Amino acid sequence: MPVSPIELLLALVAVVFGALVQGSIGLGLGIFTVPVLSLINPIMAPVPSLLLAAPLTVAMAWRERSHIELSGAGFLLVGRLPGALLGLGLLAVATQRTLDIWIAASVLAAVAILSTRIKVPRNGATEFTTGVLSGITGMVASMGGPPAALLFKDETGPKIRATLSMVFSVGLIITVLARLLAGRITVDDIVIAVLLLPGLAAGYVTSSRLRGRVDTMAFKPAILVISSIAATGLLLRAITG
Repeated sequence: MPVSPIELLLALVAVVFGALVQGSIGLGLGIFTVPVLSLINPIMAPVPSLLLAAPLTVAMAWRERSHIELSGAGFLLVGRLPGALLGLGLLAVATQRTLDIWIAASVLAAVAILSTRIKVPRNGATEFTTGVLSGITGMVASMGGPPAALLFKDETGPKIRATLSMVFSVGLIITVLARLLAGRITVDDIVIAVLLLPGLAAGYVTSSRLRGRVDTMAFKPAILVISSIAATGLLLRAITG
């Protein structure tokens, strides 16, 4: 496998931090790890991050299941399917360079979304549209969270974590199955994800201990800044070749 021990160690550190943030505020694994891992070694993203997100979101949804809000989740999940199919279409014409550009653009757009004060009304149309966008970005860049997070940004921490985790869990199943059927998941992707699982577990356990003890929302500015820097670096690498 074309990954050095140093690259693996750096990736583990990134996954620990990404899982810690997502476990604390409801999202963050993809928006942080995808650009960072892409810079460390292109083979390490975006699919390994996608595979890692599945057990994390399931664990989070179960941990705070009493706070799950089912209202509106149906439209979001229905939108994930056509979004995943559109994402597969984009992947069919993607080179590594265009994939890097799409990932970087998705991260920067996500940072802009999460930094804005704009409020999006929650109704069937906006929830379905958000589901489609989430399906596309989840398939192409392994980060379907930011579009959905925009709809729930004014909710309480437990409700955001629980509801988004439930939506992400089902959405990730759709995305992973679509990638498998299309032959878009390799053995290397699976091996890398397995090697990074200890980092995921460490970040999740730490987030469970921090909840209620520290202001976990303090992680948000940090992850937005670091993700922006990583995405900008990835974009520059893609443009300069």
